[in-house]
Amino acid sequence: MKSCKDQNEITAERIAELAGVRLHDCNQCGKCSAGCPMAHAMDVMPRQIVRLMQLGLIDEALKSKTIWLCAACHTCQERCPYGIDLPAIIENLRHEAKRRNICAVREVDIFTEVFLKNVAVFGKSQEVILEGLYNSLSGNLTQDMSMVPHMLKHGLVRPEVNMVKDREGLQRLIKAALEEDAR
Repeated sequence: MKSCKDQNEITAERIAELAGVRLHDCNQCGKCSAGCPMAHAMDVMPRQIVRLMQLGLIDEALKSKTIWLCAACHTCQERCPYGIDLPAIIENLRHEAKRRNICAVREVDIFTEVFLKNVAVFGKSQEVILEGLYNSLSGNLTQDMSMVPHMLKHGLVRPEVNMVKDREGLQRLIKAALEEDAR
């Protein structure tokens, strides 16, 4: 008999199903890892994430830095002879890791949350607000501060807030995306 915790934990097969991937299509050729622009920073190569999933070792995948460092550029999927949507697997792993309060790279999680909230409020990224909130929440209060004068002088960032015109449409879009995620 399974405990309540076991019944609530998602399986590797369910993650793959949510991503629309058949895990056993992967033959571990390594083309995904060889083409990944973020592989140099990863602790587990992209092909190894798939292998962990094939073996049902979801906890190891959830604890990896890799799922937080993936840029979702889809180079891995384009190089894969079977078109395995590894970014979708990684995105679902990231969601499950957050659900379990597992985060191997805290700064990435903070940046993502601040960025998405910034876009939800303004409809686009407000770089000054994004940087200020990220620095504050990550504890890196002065990170990139030396670049501010240069960025302001050259118009790379502006202190004024710009918002999308159709804020109601934006809110409908966000609501629809959240409902889709909930399914």
